[in-house]
Amino acid sequence: MTISSALNAGVAGLSANASSLAAISDNISNSSTKGYKRVQTDFQSIVVGASGGKYTAGGVATSNMRLIDQRGALVGTNNATDLAVSGRGMLPVASLTEVESGNGSPTMMMTTTGSFRTNDEGYLTTTSGLVLLGWPANADGTVSDGPRDTAQGLEPVQYNMNQLSGTPTTAVGLGVNLPATATEAGAAGTDQNLTVEYYDNLGSSQTLGISFTPTVPALGSSNEWTMTITDSASAGAVIGEYTVTFNDSRTAGGTLASVTAITGGAYDAATGSVVVTVDGGPMEIAVGMLDDSDGLTQLSDTFAPASITKNGSEVGTMVGVEVDPQGYVRANYDSGATRVIYKIPLVDVPNLNGLKSLDNQTYLPSSDSGSYFLWDAGEGPTGEVVSNAQEESATDVATELTDMIKTQRAYSSNAKVIQTVDEMLQETTNIKR
Repeated sequence: MTISSALNAGVAGLSANASSLAAISDNISNSSTKGYKRVQTDFQSIVVGASGGKYTAGGVATSNMRLIDQRGALVGTNNATDLAVSGRGMLPVASLTEVESGNGSPTMMMTTTGSFRTNDEGYLTTTSGLVLLGWPANADGTVSDGPRDTAQGLEPVQYNMNQLSGTPTTAVGLGVNLPATATEAGAAGTDQNLTVEYYDNLGSSQTLGISFTPTVPALGSSNEWTMTITDSASAGAVIGEYTVTFNDSRTAGGTLASVTAITGGAYDAATGSVVVTVDGGPMEIAVGMLDDSDGLTQLSDTFAPASITKNGSEVGTMVGVEVDPQGYVRANYDSGATRVIYKIPLVDVPNLNGLKSLDNQTYLPSSDSGSYFLWDAGEGPTGEVVSNAQEESATDVATELTDMIKTQRAYSSNAKVIQTVDEMLQETTNIKR
């Protein structure tokens, strides 16, 4: 009966608008929830058709979609491990409960932002119980990336703020000018001495003693020096001795012409360095490239150690961590040293809106989203990791309130249809009287 179909259409309209109001209510209640993605309600008509010249109302149906691809604005914070993503991609996280249970690898979930802080066990977690996941770094600070299509290589980010760390010195660079007048006939032949501090394998301070002895000729200029290197950790023993000569041409005057080993490792012209062996192992000493002014030079009458560079650091206590735009988690020490301890990839799927939504603004891959891939931050389709920032809710309260007014009017109109049908059925019943 046509009038009955109108009643059913009105009931369907009430149900559809009630569903819409539920989504609007969710959006408004989460307008201050960091990283929240709004839900959109779409209406679809149901067409039954006409029979015997009579039209039959079909009504309306609804479908709800969480718009995960819509991003909120990024706001700055004062916590270095508040993280967000500037663009496409999500942070991999896991449940702290699963991590602490130790029953195999925890399930990887995804989120677009999080306020992470270390808990009592050193895990980088949110107050809602999410642990950040990443690839752990090797002892030398390099990262061996895991497989890109599975979370098997990811581990919970965990560190100890009371951790001590020291890095041995393995390379030293010498930027020293030697006086050209010291290699001229009649010069005094005075040694030029230099001390360079370095750190051994246990983080203790040691020194390299480097002396430059000029070769004084009977006539003219020799442009030649003997460089002697001693090691305090080896009881002052000589670990390298080299004959160093310099150019005196108009185009390359003062640059290195040759470096010849007397003792110690040979000079490598490709790298501009020699390798000597201190008490703790080999150490590379960069003296400069041939015909290049970057390194040892011989100019004027001044001895000038202009630039001494080295790697390594003394023992220091961790004072904090930071995450750079490429997702590297770096530990900072009070000695001034930094060290990479984890690398955070960004997760991406072909259809973000097809992800399965969970509590706490987290998501799981589904058949609708497609398979995920772990990208290096800033590469491929993904954006960069932003520290000291969080993503705001994607909800626009003004738009939601406007939609609420429309939904309320539509609901009232459908209720009026039901009331009208009821009155018409009552009139039909009164025909019998």
